[in-house]
Amino acid sequence: MVETGHPRRWWVLGVMCVSLILVVAGVSSLNLAIPSIRDALDATNTELLWIFDSYALVFAGLLLPAGALGDRFGRKEALVAGFLIFMGGALAASSSGSAMQLIASRSAMGVGAALIMPATLSIITVVFPPHERAKAIAIWAGFAGAGGAIGVLGGGLLLEAFWWGSVFFINIPIAVVALVAVVAIVPTSRDENRRAFDPVGALLSMAGLTAMLFAIIEGPERGWTNGLVLGSFAAATVLLVGFIRWELRVDAPMLDPRYFRNRFFALGSVAITLSFLAMFGMFFIITQYFQFAQGHSPLAAGVRTLPFAATMVVVAPRSAAVAAKVGARRTVTAGLLVSALGMTGLGLVSPGTHYGLVVIAIILIASGLAFLMPPSTEAIVSSLPRAKAGVGSAVNDTTREVGGAVGIALLGSLLSVGYRNGLGNVTDGLPAQAAAAAEDSIGAAIQVAGQLGGEVGRALVDAAAQAFTEGMQVSMWVAAGVLVAAAGIVWYFHPDRDAVGTGTVRHETEPTSEVT
Repeated sequence: MVETGHPRRWWVLGVMCVSLILVVAGVSSLNLAIPSIRDALDATNTELLWIFDSYALVFAGLLLPAGALGDRFGRKEALVAGFLIFMGGALAASSSGSAMQLIASRSAMGVGAALIMPATLSIITVVFPPHERAKAIAIWAGFAGAGGAIGVLGGGLLLEAFWWGSVFFINIPIAVVALVAVVAIVPTSRDENRRAFDPVGALLSMAGLTAMLFAIIEGPERGWTNGLVLGSFAAATVLLVGFIRWELRVDAPMLDPRYFRNRFFALGSVAITLSFLAMFGMFFIITQYFQFAQGHSPLAAGVRTLPFAATMVVVAPRSAAVAAKVGARRTVTAGLLVSALGMTGLGLVSPGTHYGLVVIAIILIASGLAFLMPPSTEAIVSSLPRAKAGVGSAVNDTTREVGGAVGIALLGSLLSVGYRNGLGNVTDGLPAQAAAAAEDSIGAAIQVAGQLGGEVGRALVDAAAQAFTEGMQVSMWVAAGVLVAAAGIVWYFHPDRDAVGTGTVRHETEPTSEVT
């Protein structure tokens, strides 16, 4: 079975891609719903932040233990359990009556997502033979990148016709269909050696990643020198160093740190982390640009991100053939540089920039990511023994989530600083409360302008839009710089030619997975 592949492997891939979109879109669809949630639940800015970030915090913190549980007890079983938890959280979120209830529900959805996402990639890894695996992973990676744009578009469509809770409720029927398909066609697979679970490693990784992401999320809100933020970073450092030390000495480690000595594994992780930093930060900003700086509705803003998803789905499957021909080093480096070029393009926009110019930049970003993600993902999962498919997939997913959280925090902070600097003394003549609100964000400035009306209101809207794009320019240029730096790292350290995608990188002599 391992060499010939599962007879229904392409159907399995389709189900895994649907499952993946459900998880990824669960993050991006909320971008457009935040204003409606704020009004409906009377949520504070801090509560809104945690409505958005509670999902990512729990999700990323549980990925490694969830992947290890799937390896130990069954990846299909982890997937089924994840769907059930995810659906329960989505139902509770759609009917939340308070911000705290929504935060708790989103956290539950994060638990389910942590079980689903690594299972999707690890199942693909074990049902496809080596000569088809790179192509399958490329298709999976294309949908992973497209899921963000699909979530934004879907959220816009739903908010146009239904209440804010519909962005959560829609997950339930989709998950039911996917769950039925999983039960019907997806085979059960697990580590045939049934290695002992590593509870200490699981707790240390969970606590360390959670503390690190908490600090990253709270940094822009509280300030990077705040005691709680610095304390969280310190706790994360202690816990993650403790995790590494423990994994080096335990007989059956959940994730052996020595795997990072493998340059394919390490550089794949670097490329995924930094590319998702740029991508998540870009989506966080571009949806606001379309809505607030250019005045489009949530649906119109979602439609304008659709070329990103289309490009990812079309281009990503072709990256495997390119990487096989010219090598992962050249493919990944070129992808990073093309995405950097697109980010530079977004760094030149103004409130009145024609959409045709913006969409060229979006397509460049998506094309670059579509070329770099599949070989980078393949490098991560193919560098580990097949019996560790779940953990390898979880490492890949963790790099995405950590990169995304850092991207939103870093680029969002730069956006805020640039916005406030660009606004200058425009708010000097406003009442103190109105001025403070207008200086907080462009969305609040537009609300204040609506209350003021007249020439004063119109002048504030124009100034806020211009200030926002100035902050956006700084953020996009920094994102471009990060991608160029990543390209330099990959080009310098990656072997010139490699066997990623041919099956020769994997530790084939180590135990494989039992598939039934």
